[in-house]
Amino acid sequence: MSRPKARLIHHQVLQRKIRMNKQELISIITKTTNLSTANADAAVRALTEVISTALTNGDTVTISGFGTFATNERAARTGRNPATGESIEIPAKKAISFKPSKTLREAINT
Repeated sequence: MSRPKARLIHHQVLQRKIRMNKQELISIITKTTNLSTANADAAVRALTEVISTALTNGDTVTISGFGTFATNERAARTGRNPATGESIEIPAKKAISFKPSKTLREAINT
């Protein structure tokens, strides 16, 4: 019995144990879905743009079976310069958070 193509590609990725860059992601999507490289590139660009725009607007993005991207407010605080020990003011900012879905957490922990 043969393995489904997506499962085979997934297995090959798991064996590599390296960081995956955008071009490698596009290549794997191309092999898994039979999309052209140009279409896979357009899909990855569209996904990152949609998520970025939503987060910039303060929205939350939930991808079922994968996880949720959101922004959180971080209050201003006082910190220390580790080199000099001097107190410094760290300004308030927005931070991006990612909460993996139960499915993704289980897949990672198997």
